[in-house]
Order: sequence, then C-alpha cells, then structure tokens
Amino acid sequence: MKIRNMVVFLLIIAAFFSFSCRKKAQVKGIELTIDFSDKNLTDSLVTNIDYKWKTTAEFQKMSEDYTVFAHFWHNNNMLFQDDYVPDVPTSKWEPNKEYSFKHRIFIPTFIDEFDPQFKGDETLKISVGLYSPYDRSGKSKVQVLEKSLTVGPQPPDTPEIIYEDGWYEQEADSKSFLKRWRWTAQEARCLIDNPRRDALLVIKGSLNMDAVKDQKIIVKINDMVLDEFIPAAGNFDKSYDVKKDMLGDKNEFRLTIATDKVFIPAQVARGSTDQRKLGIQVSVIYFR
Repeated sequence: MKIRNMVVFLLIIAAFFSFSCRKKAQVKGIELTIDFSDKNLTDSLVTNIDYKWKTTAEFQKMSEDYTVFAHFWHNNNMLFQDDYVPDVPTSKWEPNKEYSFKHRIFIPTFIDEFDPQFKGDETLKISVGLYSPYDRSGKSKVQVLEKSLTVGPQPPDTPEIIYEDGWYEQEADSKSFLKRWRWTAQEARCLIDNPRRDALLVIKGSLNMDAVKDQKIIVKINDMVLDEFIPAAGNFDKSYDVKKDMLGDKNEFRLTIATDKVFIPAQVARGSTDQRKLGIQVSVIYFR
C-alpha cells in the first residue's frame, strides 16, 4: 500500500513539473510589469493600472490573438477582474518591443476594519496571463505574472454616500458583468458628504436595452444638471471632475440619477412577476 501511494505521489510530482515546463515554454520571451497611478492602494479606490509587456530576442511570434486575463484575488475569492483584448493584437507582437496598455480599475470595498484579525492592511494577489477565447478546454491559458499587493482601508476623510429614496435593494450575481448593482426608480437620490475640495465622481452601470430603447440618463448635483446622455451600449462608465464650487456650502450635497423611461419586468419578460418600475442598474458610485 505504501509503495502504491509513493508511485502515485511520484506521478503527481512528474505531472506538475511537466506542466510547469510546458507553461514556461509557452511564455518564453515575454516579460510583464505592472504599475499603479496611486502609490498607496486602498479598497473603494479608482486607480489606473499600466500593463507593460516586453518581448525579448527569444520571443516567438504567436499564431493567434490572445486575450489577457488579470484576476485579483483576496484569499480564495476572486474579488474582481480586468480581462482585455490588447489594442495591438498578440499575433502582431514582435521581438524586442514593448506594448503598454493602461486601464482604469475599481478596487471594491472588501476590508473589514472591525474584524479582530485585521492587522491594518490586506493582501490582494493579482495573476495575469494569456488565453485563447476560442479554447474551451482551458489548455491555452498560461500565467505570466503573479504579484502580491498591499491594500489598506480607504482614508477616514472619504466622503460617505447615503442612498436615499429611489433605490431598490442591492442585488448580486457573480456571473453578471456588473457583479453587484442597485436598480433605480425613475429618479434616485444620494446624500454625500461635502469634502469642500475638487473630487472625482464615477458612475458605472447598465440598462436593459431590450426593454427600453434610447433611454436617457440625467445626472444632477443639487439642482444643477451635470450631464445628460443616451448610452450607445448596454453598459456605461462615466467620470466627472467635480469642482468644489459645484457642491455648495452645506455639509452634504445631493446627487440625483434619473432617467426619462422606466419599465416593469412583468410586462416585458415572460414568466416574470416583478412589478417594480425600474430605471437603470447602478453598480458603482465613486466620489473621492
């Protein structure tokens, strides 16, 4: 019995080293570094990440266009991902070149400062690699970089966002593009601490284009219209540099997100009994 277990163990070790060698061979001639625009990473943070892919003289031309996977893990849970197709297709990459791709990411809130085990910061692990979108077996997936990131809690002066009227309860679906979101009614309002300084406002969300056509979204700060737009696609990601003069003199200001059209799921989706009047899905409101 012991001999059999030893044989199985040796086979597992041999398979592991064989897989490791194959993986290294597939990424030979490619180096990757990543940098963030924020020196100190926190949760609930919008930041830019710069992927710098460098090919060496050993790089061998790729026969197809690969997709990049960038997965951010907290313990054993994938917190979020930033998969993308390089602007310069991988089949056009050449030796001794550098290909840089800058993306904006949102690190969601995940740190529990009241956890007795919390030591002042948490660790995120980022794994980045390449895969073929046409390969369902997963054999084409290779990891190029794995790195640990130290992430702290958001600063104590981060403005608090209070969801007032016009919001439905938060929903979640790990398989959905948004992961987490709140539906709005025709008009939804938030009360936000006034930081009395310039700040960045980011609103990310989606709408049901099958149920509502040419749906307009209106964003207001207090009584002033900040933006009106009709998303060309189902998902939207809007950023605004908000000047402190726009926020008024009070300790809080009101953010309103409205839409010109709503729908009732029970009237447009077969089998639905949902009688809510829904506007848009909002996954992120970021003000900092």
